[in-house]
Amino acid sequence: MARAQSGHRRPGRQALIPTRRGLIVSGLAASLAGPALAAGGALQLAGRYQQGGFALGRTAPRADLFVDGVSVGQASRQGLFVIGFDRDSPPSAALSVRTTDGEFARQIAVAPGRFDIQRINGLPADQVEPSDPALLARIKAEVARKAVGFSSNVDADDFKDGFLLPVTGARLSARFGGQRILNGDPKRPHYGSDLAAPLGTPVLAPAPGVVSFAETGLHFDGALVLLDHGQGLISCYLHLSRVDVKAGDALVTGQRIGAVGMEGRATGPHLCWRLKWHGRNLDPMLLVGARAPA
Repeated sequence: MARAQSGHRRPGRQALIPTRRGLIVSGLAASLAGPALAAGGALQLAGRYQQGGFALGRTAPRADLFVDGVSVGQASRQGLFVIGFDRDSPPSAALSVRTTDGEFARQIAVAPGRFDIQRINGLPADQVEPSDPALLARIKAEVARKAVGFSSNVDADDFKDGFLLPVTGARLSARFGGQRILNGDPKRPHYGSDLAAPLGTPVLAPAPGVVSFAETGLHFDGALVLLDHGQGLISCYLHLSRVDVKAGDALVTGQRIGAVGMEGRATGPHLCWRLKWHGRNLDPMLLVGARAPA
């Protein structure tokens, strides 16, 4: 949704998208605040260690990865990997990497996020609390199809150079993680970053990836595209006015995905940009300007 009213915004300040240089600098500062280097250089980390954030790592090629004791796959052929910290992540995460040289571990302190309150009124009742049996059945079927897209797991490390912004000249109209109050009813947090821009503004791939889902006409999402960047990292593009890709397409950075719209649950033209890693909700804005360890 584009027009969210924040309950914690300071008077006289606008929610502006940081410059790329500013994001690179802030990302570098976060990396310097929490880098990890195991014995023999077997594990290097850099990232944004906060709720909704991430770590990009380098280790031995095809090393086995575990977060909080749960297997999350393997590093790429180049030894690169990504892990994510959910919007509601606990204050620490245990990362372990198993290589032919042994097991290396890192306890990562996860800082709390700063989330606002977003009040949106005037929505149709069926966009807040649908009750019609036929509509509920439709929504259930849409959720099942999307789940297939989210289960994609391309063998790639297309996240290694971070993200570019998918919309040029957009305004950040709603931040990731805000508590949503829709028509006066508290709902689950907003798991996207809303980028407001004129209807039809091109939406571009922020990094290479494979399209794992592309449909129009979804009840809540409108036209939706999912892009798999490897190792379970899936970026999402909601409310599009048009879709220019199809499932299975391999995209390069800057390739057109579609155009900004206001289909589904939206009050104005914008892109709702989301990011998931193994079902965890991340803030895609934090990956803008990021880089994996060299």
